Amino acid sequence: MTLKQQASQGSEVDERLGALMTNANAIRAIAAAVEGTLGPKGLDTMLVDRFGDVVITNDGVTILTRMEANHPAARLLINIARAQEEEVGDGTTTATVMAGQLVATGVELVVKGVPVAKVIEGMRVGLKAAAEIMRQAAEPVADLDDPRIRQVALVAGREHEDIADLVVEAARLVGIAKLKDPHFKLADTVIAQENARNEVFLGVVISKERLNRQMPLEKKNVKVLVVDDALEPEEVDEEALSTEAGFARYLELQQQFRDNLKKMVDLGVGLILVDRSVAPEAEEILTDAGIMVVQRVLHKELHKAAEHTGARMIKRTGLKKASEELARFLGKARHVFNDEKLAQVCIRGGKGKPMATVLVGAATKEVVGERERIAKDAAGAVQAAVRGGVVPGGGSLELWTAREVERLKSSVRGMAAYGVECVVEALKRPMAQIVANAGFNPLEKIGDVVAAQAETGNRALAIDCDTGAVADMLAGGVVDPADVKIYALKAAGEVAEAILRIDTIIKKREENSDGKGLKNDA
Repeated sequence: MTLKQQASQGSEVDERLGALMTNANAIRAIAAAVEGTLGPKGLDTMLVDRFGDVVITNDGVTILTRMEANHPAARLLINIARAQEEEVGDGTTTATVMAGQLVATGVELVVKGVPVAKVIEGMRVGLKAAAEIMRQAAEPVADLDDPRIRQVALVAGREHEDIADLVVEAARLVGIAKLKDPHFKLADTVIAQENARNEVFLGVVISKERLNRQMPLEKKNVKVLVVDDALEPEEVDEEALSTEAGFARYLELQQQFRDNLKKMVDLGVGLILVDRSVAPEAEEILTDAGIMVVQRVLHKELHKAAEHTGARMIKRTGLKKASEELARFLGKARHVFNDEKLAQVCIRGGKGKPMATVLVGAATKEVVGERERIAKDAAGAVQAAVRGGVVPGGGSLELWTAREVERLKSSVRGMAAYGVECVVEALKRPMAQIVANAGFNPLEKIGDVVAAQAETGNRALAIDCDTGAVADMLAGGVVDPADVKIYALKAAGEVAEAILRIDTIIKKREENSDGKGLKNDA
């Protein structure tokens, strides 16, 4: 073959792999942005926007979702990481790092001549086997007094003992049954505020204050009305107002509204939470009656308050109901008070479903966001541990699983065996990065752990990031939720397969909102 023919062939290969290499580089760049945060010795990342606002964080999903990323492949990985956070509340950095390694190893194999289809076939075999091995390794958590629950919170909470204690206390308050409810997220109970003291209580926080200062600051044994609407008279069209019948209808609605307000007073309502605005007339009447009113409550908080107090949300038209029927819409709370220092209303001791709130204090406004992210990670990890059990952390289980998966290669036919190698390398990656972030040689330390695991049969062995010695993670209290690891592996596999399957990148034509293509005037 002449030099000209070799050059031509090389050019054809480069063109054929162009889309793959471009996408792989984007994935690698995203993984590189978060890998330095992994492990107990991981460092923080500073995010700066064009206005100079700064966020300093160690949280993988925060970095990924707030960083500027325009490449479609990069956005795909970011979306997968966001899904990981939504599903299990932690593990986004691990998923991203493993996805980067799966893609990198896959690209190397394709460049060497292994067909993409065979790489993907082998990856699927390896990923399925790895997930099953991890699932079998999970040890269930019998109750919330299990000391491993606190260790899960401590590891996910980046060694913040105060946050770990708060999260565990909140988990105990809501109970195992609630934690296993697929519609409940313990992380949603977490809020962080400047100058607040650390606290866990049965109740909810409304991030608004009472409507005016003449309303009571505090009420006990309160009846609660939740209005999922504006607390205003029903409206009449402007055109109708110009007619005699329309104006009569307007006066009728105004009187009906005043009657509705009187019913609230007569029923002994003490707290009214309103989704939208409150009419001035309503504000005056309710203030005189000593009722606390909070308007423009966030919809999420409105739902939580209704659930906790046992109130049924009602629209303004529903206020026309008879007093006896309207009373069935009221909830109850033991204590309601307006905290002027924190600019919020607290509702405690609701008669509905138990709802815990984790209030995390922060010394300055700059660290409020990071304290909240840490607590949410810890809460998500605790809930995942209750649902799926715990496994040893520090990358130990992944490395053990890599050894087990590697044995599958001999049973996989043909070139698909190379795809299994992608999974093996991805499973080694978390420990390699944790060790590197701690300042040790990853190759040397992984070799030490592999040898120790093979000799002892102990899958919990990994590297102590303080000493560099091989140590038992379970004995050292380094435990992770099994579901976090299993879902991270699944998410990484989905990203890698999607990227490896892309052969061509074509720019879409622009479309109208109706989905039809725009005409080309050229």
